[in-house]
Amino acid sequence: MIIVTGAAGFIGSCLVRELNKLGREDIICVDRLESDDKWFNLRGLKYSEYIHADEFIDPDTIYSIFEEGVEAVYHMGACSSTTERDIDYLMYNNVDYSKIIFQVCTDFNTTLCYASSAATYGDGEQGYDDDESKLRSLLPLNAYGYSKQLVDEWALKLDATPERWYGVKFFNVYGPNEYHKEKMSSVVYQAYNQINETGKMKLFKSYKDNFKDGEQLRDFVYVKDVVNAMISLVNDSHDGENGIYNLGTGKARSFHDLTKATFNAIDKKPNIEFIEMPDSLKDQYQYFTEANMDKFKKAFPKFEFYSLEDGVSDYVKNHLLQKNQYFT
Repeated sequence: MIIVTGAAGFIGSCLVRELNKLGREDIICVDRLESDDKWFNLRGLKYSEYIHADEFIDPDTIYSIFEEGVEAVYHMGACSSTTERDIDYLMYNNVDYSKIIFQVCTDFNTTLCYASSAATYGDGEQGYDDDESKLRSLLPLNAYGYSKQLVDEWALKLDATPERWYGVKFFNVYGPNEYHKEKMSSVVYQAYNQINETGKMKLFKSYKDNFKDGEQLRDFVYVKDVVNAMISLVNDSHDGENGIYNLGTGKARSFHDLTKATFNAIDKKPNIEFIEMPDSLKDQYQYFTEANMDKFKKAFPKFEFYSLEDGVSDYVKNHLLQKNQYFT
């Protein structure tokens, strides 16, 4: 049995689909569907049971499930909004919930892969290195990043852990099944919609002299690579150690590059307008992110990531332009 929390979300649902392609249907999907459209992500997926996240975490429920035998847990469930202001909610939903799952996996020696975030790196002044000796000095710029940092710090101090556990720091993930995320969706998806609606794409102006408008840099990584990387960490025989892993491509690209790739994928000439950034974002805005992927590459030297152009093209042509946009 495999457990995937956040299974109806963006990355979680793509993960379940990839596990299905590998022949796994003995999956317990855990999530809160609430009132948005993420339930669409579950359509077409094959799994044995859906359990509400609050029910799953009940001690009687979670221990009875693990007693039946759980091979691995992919803990993707969390509030991922970088603008969330309810800190108590983040502490419960992102921190305490993760600790409970980690502890149960430890009790049963169940392999665990949980979602951290590149938001833990803050403004990037200390780099984007997943060397664990450097992680405890990071200063996240928002409460979401702080909640992820707290879990990483806590996990690294534990004496007792599962035999195999991995915390993965996602960089800027884009791809199918992100449609319910609205303002938190990737720039690719936002660009696709803006281009179709207005014929152009709006990007934020730069407020740093060493970055031209649209030349702010991010490590954009395709969701299909992300889920395959996690499955490799959990399933494959490798020499990678337990602990924290960056999950990006290791190559920063500009928003201008990404937008141009989106225009090209739908066979339209680029038309970009630069707009003012809201004051509420200026102090939290990252101008550069790039994952140091040395640790992951050491474990998986043959793993190939999509290039930005190929990933955007696959997303647009094989999903966004199709009647069924979902990862099926």
